[in-house]
Amino acid sequence: MTSPTRVASRVERSPAVRVLARVGLAAIGILHILIGVIALAVAAGAGGNADQSGALQALVAVPGGLFVLWAVIVGLIFLSLWQILQAVTAHKPGQKVTEAAKCVVYAALAGIAISIAGGGRHNASSSEKTASAQLLGMPGGVFLLAAIGLVVVAVGVVFVVNGVTHRFERDLRLPPNRWATVTTTLGRVGYVAKGVALVIVGGLVVFGAITSDPEKAGGLDGSLKALIQVPFGVFLLVLIALGLIAYGVFWCVRAYASRLADP
Repeated sequence: MTSPTRVASRVERSPAVRVLARVGLAAIGILHILIGVIALAVAAGAGGNADQSGALQALVAVPGGLFVLWAVIVGLIFLSLWQILQAVTAHKPGQKVTEAAKCVVYAALAGIAISIAGGGRHNASSSEKTASAQLLGMPGGVFLLAAIGLVVVAVGVVFVVNGVTHRFERDLRLPPNRWATVTTTLGRVGYVAKGVALVIVGGLVVFGAITSDPEKAGGLDGSLKALIQVPFGVFLLVLIALGLIAYGVFWCVRAYASRLADP
């Protein structure tokens, strides 16, 4: 192994680092649970933003929520650092790219959370609509926006396939006890629900590109709220919301019960 790989391997095996990585896994779970709860509220006719920024802002609004938010921030930061270690110690190029991409996502979420903890406001749906409008105003922007939408659809399909075929279970490393059945069942439901949500998001982005209407590309929050306008959409929204809650609980149980990967 190269020297950077040896160093990353030693750090990755540190008990303290692994505990902090578990905090990060739980943080992801908390965010998805909150998104699911907000989506249920939207289905019931209440307000709220059913996306990551909406979930983070919902935390601040409850007693003690700011403390939990900072715990989530710490978890996200260390989870992004953990993904760097995973990328360095991974053997296959594809795995390295995947782990590096996860690092970027978690670091971006940590940045948004820090801004919200400091009193800032962040509306992911508006930001995504603005970005879509800017893309549509560029030469060839329609094709680029459509391509982004298709990538999101593809990611959603991968989530659904992983849930249906149980492929995600390969990386869980669960001990053979009662937690294994609970975790895998939650994961199967959660992966399918999140995959369906992402397919809807990506589909609306593509539709927004085709119609040159950036208002259609409103991200997760806008996509879930759009379901209310279609027949049986509220029923589907409730199912997706419950699935997202299951996905969040899956991450929380995984943070507690699973063995973290060894290099």
